[in-house]
Amino acid sequence: MSNIPTDTHDDADHGYDGPSKSQVKREMLALQDLGKQLIELSPDQLKQLPLAEKLYEAIRLAQRTTSREGRRRQVHYVGKLMREADADVIRTQLDTWKNGSREQTRAMHRLEALRDLLLSDDAALTGLLNEYPGADAQQLHTLIRAGRKEAQANTQLQAGQEPQRKHYRALFQALKSLDDTEQS
Repeated sequence: MSNIPTDTHDDADHGYDGPSKSQVKREMLALQDLGKQLIELSPDQLKQLPLAEKLYEAIRLAQRTTSREGRRRQVHYVGKLMREADADVIRTQLDTWKNGSREQTRAMHRLEALRDLLLSDDAALTGLLNEYPGADAQQLHTLIRAGRKEAQANTQLQAGQEPQRKHYRALFQALKSLDDTEQS
């Protein structure tokens, strides 16, 4: 019988269940990248985010720093301060600014489809006026007529000529303002 003590614990169980060193480093780099995105924002956008005062000031200083090495160090400092910030809320807001919310995108597609319907179908204006009784029927009718003329003129263009979209866009803006006043 040997005098070597036998250990009853597995070698893998050393009492540490936390993330690996590599995982911690990936998370730190992700926070640093998020900090870099924040440095690119305008002061007005920064004020809309839930940032601690210390982090806000560090970001503003990084925006003003012109030397390469100074900016690099400031970016690292912002990354360090990001550990205390609510990164998920910040990422969500940045994504909304970058891509717009899904609801906004859906609303824009709906307005575009309505505009195309108005330009192709005379009865669509009646339906629109029933849905929005406060709408200026004369203005909408004028924009639709001008949009149709514009579309007709665009079919006659030679290769390389730019199509006109002025009334097409104006009709969209009128529909958007109707939608905005309805939601208010």
